[in-house]
Amino acid sequence: MTNLQASELARYIDHTNLRPEVTPDDIHRLCKEAVSYGFYAVCVNPIFVPQCSEHLRETGVKVCSVVGFPLGATPTTIKVEETHWVCERGAAEVDMVIAIGLLKAKLYSAVEADIAAVVEAARANNAAVKVILETAMLTDEEKIMACELAKSVGAAFVKTSTGFSKAGATIEDVKLMQKAVKAEIGVKASGGIKTLAQAMAMLEAGATRLGTSASVAILEEARRMQA
Repeated sequence: MTNLQASELARYIDHTNLRPEVTPDDIHRLCKEAVSYGFYAVCVNPIFVPQCSEHLRETGVKVCSVVGFPLGATPTTIKVEETHWVCERGAAEVDMVIAIGLLKAKLYSAVEADIAAVVEAARANNAAVKVILETAMLTDEEKIMACELAKSVGAAFVKTSTGFSKAGATIEDVKLMQKAVKAEIGVKASGGIKTLAQAMAMLEAGATRLGTSASVAILEEARRMQA
C-alpha cells in the first residue's frame, strides 16, 4: 500500500457529500471532480441520485446513495422502498445504516431481517449493500455481531460510520471489522478521513474502500508526494 499511486488510491475512494445543506451545484462539482480524479464512486443523499446518474453515465464512476440515513431508525419497509427508489434511478451501491438501538438491545433477529430486506431489494436492482455500523456507538462485541449479521445475509461491505456521529473511523475498528468478516466481504472506512496519512493507514489496517469528503485534498497530497 505504501507505494500506491494516486490514480490507484482514487479507485478506493467514494467521493462523498452528504451534508444537509448541499445544493445541486455542489453535486455537479462533486461529479466533475469524481470524473477528473477517477474516484470509484460518488456518495450522495437520495434526492441527488438522478442528477448524479445523468452526469456520470458512461464515465465509469458509480453512484452510491444512503438508506435509513443517518440514524438507522427507519422502519424496514421504508428502507426497502428507499433502496428500490435510489437503485431504479441509477444507484449501483447502497450504504444502509443498521438498526443501532435494536442491535444494542440484542434483538439480533430483527437486525438481521432489516439488513436482509435491504440486501434483497438491492439485489433485485443489481446493486450492492454496505452496512453502516456507527462504530462510535457500539462495543467491540456489538461491532463483531453486526459484522457477522451483515455477512450472513449477503451484504457486500461493512462500513464504520455515517460521519454524523460523535466519532468516525479508527484504525482499531477497521482491524476489528476486517477480522470479523474474515476478508469475505469488504470493509469501508468513513468518517474523519481528511489526510493522505489517514487514508493510507485505513487501507493498511484492512479497509477496502474509503468514504471521505476530503478526497480531492487527499489525491492532491498524494500527487505532490509522488512528484
